[in-house]
Amino acid sequence: MTYDMVTGFLSLEPCNNDQIGYDPLENGLYLSHKELAYSLNPYTAGFKRNAASMFSSLSNESGDFKRLRRTPSLGESLGSNSNSFYSDSSSSSSGGGGSIPRTDSTNSVNSLQLAPRLHFRDHVWALNQRYLAAEAIEEAAADIISQEEENGEGMKLVQLLITCAEAVACRDKSRASVLLSELRASALVFGTSFQRVASCFVQGLADRLALVQPLGTVGYVATPAMNKTDMVLEKKEEALRLLYEICPHIQFGHFVANCSILEAFEGESFIHVVDLGMSLGLPHGHQWRRLIQSLANRPGQPPRRLRITAVGQNIEKVQIIGDELEAYARSLGINLEFSAVESNLENLKPKDIKVYDGEVLVVNSILQLHCVVKESRGALNSVLQVVHELSPKILVLVEQDSSHNGPFFLGRFMEALHYYSAIFDSLDVMLPKYDTKRAKIEQFYFAEEIKNIVSCEGPARVERHERVDQWRRRMSRAGFQAAPIKMVSQAKQWLAKVNAYEGFTITEEKGCLVLGWKSKPIVAASCWKC
Repeated sequence: MTYDMVTGFLSLEPCNNDQIGYDPLENGLYLSHKELAYSLNPYTAGFKRNAASMFSSLSNESGDFKRLRRTPSLGESLGSNSNSFYSDSSSSSSGGGGSIPRTDSTNSVNSLQLAPRLHFRDHVWALNQRYLAAEAIEEAAADIISQEEENGEGMKLVQLLITCAEAVACRDKSRASVLLSELRASALVFGTSFQRVASCFVQGLADRLALVQPLGTVGYVATPAMNKTDMVLEKKEEALRLLYEICPHIQFGHFVANCSILEAFEGESFIHVVDLGMSLGLPHGHQWRRLIQSLANRPGQPPRRLRITAVGQNIEKVQIIGDELEAYARSLGINLEFSAVESNLENLKPKDIKVYDGEVLVVNSILQLHCVVKESRGALNSVLQVVHELSPKILVLVEQDSSHNGPFFLGRFMEALHYYSAIFDSLDVMLPKYDTKRAKIEQFYFAEEIKNIVSCEGPARVERHERVDQWRRRMSRAGFQAAPIKMVSQAKQWLAKVNAYEGFTITEEKGCLVLGWKSKPIVAASCWKC
């Protein structure tokens, strides 16, 4: 046994089956659920109210360290007693909730020794990430359980899903396969909101399990590049259109962005918008139609020239939208010049964007930049550097407000389960149970995001959503300064005007506006200046 000066834990001898090491695809420390349970800082063991029911204590009251013991998995803790999750003391009761027995194939305690040749900052980073991942598990599980605790079947489904995720994280293919078979019978596409969201996570877990390497190896098989057929793309585009029409998520981003852009353009005659991703590829350019209409109706003279530069890979579709926008602008007396740049964000260069002297430039990014957040951060830094060189008056950034880019699978899984459970709950209120529109939105749009988060690794994992605090740090490092959005009352009026269902909220958080569902953040909008 060795004592780790950084983490403050006793390390046992390495286990041949599941050591901690660098995952070549994740570029971070590989951490199984057992290691996560055993590697928490002793001063935070307890997790406020429920660590004792999830993990064994790592230290006694006097601070002396004890030998690590095996504790039940999170799924077992939930299954043994639905109330034990909130308990401050471990319970050995197994009478309630249909506990799932655990095989002994993964009972050995793994080594907590960090990978060799790590610097002190790597130790600190690893400990911090372990804590954040475990905290995500706690918060997500507590919220999900509070929603499902009155429903026995719902509790059992939560238990099964989490236990299956643990088995996949441990690369226990035989156990995970058995659990997936049971989950498929319970996670119904037209069931309750949690059954429906669980069906999407079951698909993701099954896909991830197919890529798992045998025990004794590190990492996962490289995720193959997504090769989507035209039919699949058409279904996703239809689901995106329905999402835009029915849910306020994207409309909220467009509203905040346009208000911020109009404020930046106030009194200006020559104005230029650079749209990264061309508003997700939505047809007709809804966001820019509303901006053009607002510019035409603003007090005083309309701008002498409005330029819109759209960045996207489907140049034909982008140009069709541009032609429609130019015709619409002419009908309102606005001189619009539309141009398209055929490029993905990672390959975008400053020379691709033509900027004229004397014009005011703004950059618009709606649910785009998370796709270029990679392990090395180089791709995102490259995009932000290009934007910075353009010297925009403002950069409007709208992103999903959730932590789906952590280095540890279980943390990501629980965060995503919490986030999408809230979204599916809101869809439950907005659309009837057997409405095909809801099924299309869930299965062809959100399910694709969930499967990418759960099953993909490396470059194939593009749904790397992060919380607004993390975006603040990234933008600050790239040389941007926050430009607080001071329009929360105006945004709330807009929310009431679009007849959003009760349960949606808009709050201000450190200069950002956040759209949420029953206090769970969904989308955050922020503004930045050079």
